[in-house]
Amino acid sequence: MRWTSFAAALCSAVLLLVACTQATTGSAAAVAPDRAQLARFYDQKLSWGPCADFATTAGDRQNFADPKFDCARLEVPLDYNAPDGQTAQIAVLRQRATGARIGSLLVNPGGPGASGASLAASLSGRIAQTPLAQRFDLVGFDPRGVGASTPTIDCLNDAEWEVERADLDVDPSPAGVAQTEAENRQYANRCSQRSGGVPVLANAGTRDVVKDVDILRAALGDEKLTYLGYSYGTRIGSAYAEAFPQNVRALVLDGALDPTETTIDRTVKQNAGFQQAFDAYAADCARQPNCPLGTNPAKATAAFQALTRPLIDKPARAEGGSRTLSYPDAVTGTIQALYLSQLWPALSRGLSGLATGDGTILLRLADIYNDRGPDGHYGNGIEAFVAISCVDEQRITDRAQQAELIRRSNEAAPFRDDGRGIVPALDPCAFWPAPPTSQPHVPQVEGLPPTLVVSTTGDPATPYQAGVDLAKALKGSLLTFEGTQHTVALQGVPCVDDAVAKYLIDATLPPPDTVCRAS
Repeated sequence: MRWTSFAAALCSAVLLLVACTQATTGSAAAVAPDRAQLARFYDQKLSWGPCADFATTAGDRQNFADPKFDCARLEVPLDYNAPDGQTAQIAVLRQRATGARIGSLLVNPGGPGASGASLAASLSGRIAQTPLAQRFDLVGFDPRGVGASTPTIDCLNDAEWEVERADLDVDPSPAGVAQTEAENRQYANRCSQRSGGVPVLANAGTRDVVKDVDILRAALGDEKLTYLGYSYGTRIGSAYAEAFPQNVRALVLDGALDPTETTIDRTVKQNAGFQQAFDAYAADCARQPNCPLGTNPAKATAAFQALTRPLIDKPARAEGGSRTLSYPDAVTGTIQALYLSQLWPALSRGLSGLATGDGTILLRLADIYNDRGPDGHYGNGIEAFVAISCVDEQRITDRAQQAELIRRSNEAAPFRDDGRGIVPALDPCAFWPAPPTSQPHVPQVEGLPPTLVVSTTGDPATPYQAGVDLAKALKGSLLTFEGTQHTVALQGVPCVDDAVAKYLIDATLPPPDTVCRAS
């Protein structure tokens, strides 16, 4: 689940917008499509081949060259209300099972906007020589509009990206608000023009992704779905459970959201989650020599503000002077490091560098978040995030409501408050050319088999309680991990990995109230 770093450039406030909303009860989002009308899609045979043409990043180009992977494109309707009209192509990567095959294990990394094909290639090494690799074809897919899937969501070119990242939008005056809103309106228009028009944007959300997943399940030859979703990927999993409960074999949902929660409440809670992670980092940093935030964790937020707020008026040099670090990028780089405690040493080096006027490390952390490659080319992860959010999330079109959200968010996460006052400009979603297709609600999942939700006590992006609530909503089981990071399954914690593998293979859930800790 992404923190909305892009909103730091597009909006006057640095909002944390969680783009994962459950499908609307009783709407087309929660109702399986007519199988007869979609027979040609459900009956299609995938044409597998090399994955080189599916790579969209330098890392993918290296990983996808491995001959153990093969790739295909799944054809689906762009608009499920017009199945005879335009189609979309979903990029799919597979690694075949090495032993007695149970079926396919579909994986999604979240975002929204992250590549499932890239995740599958990454997970391949982690599960090598394990029963999961023996029993399942590992399958990753890029959701519609994302990565190598087409039509691809495209809003900014590389030069425009650099301009947006340097744009502060901290002027709370009427003129400043008007300027920010004009930029956000332009962004929405560019997305429509460059992505294929309103039909692409209108059908980019989770409502339609879960229908694609069911067609993929059938095309893979699986009677029922076995799925592992991280972060926003838990939204795909829970929405699929509502639309197709009879087609579920096993669901692992790691880093979950409460499907009943409003966008505003979830945003505020996510801000609080990142402040909690920042405080945990600051406490750890204070025990290290030469901590850039000092030895008193209670004063760490003020120390961070003192380091970063001057960037509003004067960006820091970076990469030997060839680039500069803006205030939004300093916050984004920090957020990137707060997702995983293993990145805390890099954050300390970055903040120490900033104290001497060098923003290189923080800028590179922000580059990772913003999907910028070493060659300066941007992927479409953040653009897809915004586009999917705009149809998945509740829309704010009232400036007073926006101002209240910013105020509450600043109170929840003071470390990323710029101190310049509230700029209640409406974000790009307020100007989006397509309406929302989802809303919060209690999912209806009668007939769903037992599911497994994994939730981490110190998860900054998807706070722990959301996992508790999702497990309850799905009438499933909860596995708790005590740690400070975003998601944990198949990441080297034996207690968690063993429980997840046993459930996926044997459908055996861990004992109630199981708590795992890092070894």
